[in-house]
Amino acid sequence: MVEIAPGTEPPVCRIMDFGRYKYEQEQKKKEAKKKATNIVVKEMKFRPKIDGHDYETKMNHVRKFLGEGSKVKLTIMFRGREMAHPEFGRELLQRVATDLEDIAVVDQAPLQDGRNMTMLLSSTVKPKKGAEKKQLERGEKVYKNLSTLDRIEGNVAPENEKEKQEKAKAKKSETVRVHEELDGIDLDGDS
Repeated sequence: MVEIAPGTEPPVCRIMDFGRYKYEQEQKKKEAKKKATNIVVKEMKFRPKIDGHDYETKMNHVRKFLGEGSKVKLTIMFRGREMAHPEFGRELLQRVATDLEDIAVVDQAPLQDGRNMTMLLSSTVKPKKGAEKKQLERGEKVYKNLSTLDRIEGNVAPENEKEKQEKAKAKKSETVRVHEELDGIDLDGDS
């Protein structure tokens, strides 16, 4: 038992509404998901002796990636004697940076790492509408912030579980179809 000193008020017991607490936590989690962004890093590989048409094709891909809001890692791969002239790779990366200065900014300057030279670009333009949907369809981007807690609570099933459920349904329907076909067949030969 707790004895209360004379002249003091008894401690106030606060009753906590657990349902309200859970609701507020869910609202905070939803708000955090709205503000979260998921950046995808794409990579485009070049060689120091790239031809003009190949360069233009790769640049179109890089422009598309930057338009979707992804970061792009440019890699120059050197082989054999090309290692003796890293300045060719640096010039190529500078050329890419100047060609894309209207939609991209250099995050990481050209850096030699063994046989590869890399540079990182990030987009300065706002991603196009539907770009996130396209990334989700290609499997490059996962739905925003799906935590293990969400999967445990059953809010979202992981992709492989969804596929398992779909396969099980398809298998069950196939089994039912086969049984229905076999029901019409007389195996004894009695007609």
